[in-house]
Amino acid sequence: MQPRIYTENLKKFGSAKRKWQGIPSIERTKNGDIFVVFYSGGNDEQLGNYCVLLRGNEWKGFGEPVAAVYAGRFSRCFDPCLYIDAEGRLWLFWSTMPKVRTWAAICENPLEDVLKWGEPFVVGEGIMLNKPLASSYGVLYPLSVWKDNINEQTVKVCRKMKIKKSAIPDGAYAVKLGKDGFKPEGRVRSKKPSYDEHMFLERRDGVLEVYIRTAENIEKATSDDGGVHWSEPYDSGIKNPNSRFFIGRLKSGRILLVNHYKYKGRNNLTALLSEDDGKTFPFALLLDERNKVSYPDAVEGENGYIYIVYDRERGSRNQHETDSAKEILLAKITEDDIIAGKLIGSESRLKTIVSKLN
Repeated sequence: MQPRIYTENLKKFGSAKRKWQGIPSIERTKNGDIFVVFYSGGNDEQLGNYCVLLRGNEWKGFGEPVAAVYAGRFSRCFDPCLYIDAEGRLWLFWSTMPKVRTWAAICENPLEDVLKWGEPFVVGEGIMLNKPLASSYGVLYPLSVWKDNINEQTVKVCRKMKIKKSAIPDGAYAVKLGKDGFKPEGRVRSKKPSYDEHMFLERRDGVLEVYIRTAENIEKATSDDGGVHWSEPYDSGIKNPNSRFFIGRLKSGRILLVNHYKYKGRNNLTALLSEDDGKTFPFALLLDERNKVSYPDAVEGENGYIYIVYDRERGSRNQHETDSAKEILLAKITEDDIIAGKLIGSESRLKTIVSKLN
């Protein structure tokens, strides 16, 4: 079943129906609206998953979904991502299984009260969890093809449903949009692969970097031809408990890294700043010290604030959390907050609830 975007009759995707939730992404429009998307459905990460989109702001809060993406009980819609392009259009990305693809739909004007979405279309084979990078070489989309031993659930379902495995080799890809559609460019394969969940960064000297989640810390590779060819990946020196992170350049030129810092598992989610193009991160602000906080995504607003979304105690069956928090949370901070190591902005906030299930 092809995935659909639902904008009406959304009660079946509402908070009263959801048993767990997690893996969020965030965007903010010029007029101050904040969009947050995450996924749920069933008791776990399984067939029948769907993505829900919320709209609100840090003052009035967030209500029930304004849209949902669903492809039926024999498919999964998961790992959603939000991105506002240079034209101001809101892109909603998500992945599907058991036929593993990344899809997208575009809202031409996210400032309207009622969102109008174009038809969903395929971006490419593989999974894309993190935001594209608008680089001097064009927009790079971070799609990943997972190894079978990482993606056992999909392999089993594909065999049962007689779906052919992708012929594309596993690895982290840079995908570009050209005249003939989306095309995979260079590929990086981690030495200790996990779920990749990679992000791109363009240095001041024009060299592209890719940061990759691995089974042991974060690996890194470089490209000096716009992502067509990459170096062998190497240890970036950034420790990570095998979880998603966020890295990106702010308008000031500094690099923002949101990662677990001085951690024991998935705790101590922290915002860090670099002033030397990502070589060091001397400034740190602890966002949430609690256990089972994870999967940050971030966006910088027109007002100078940085908005960071993440989940806490998702409540899925595989975490054995019948009494978990099941929260999607938001931090609103400034660069000065990170440099000071504490909140000093007049509107800075931590641990604001976007969505919580009873």
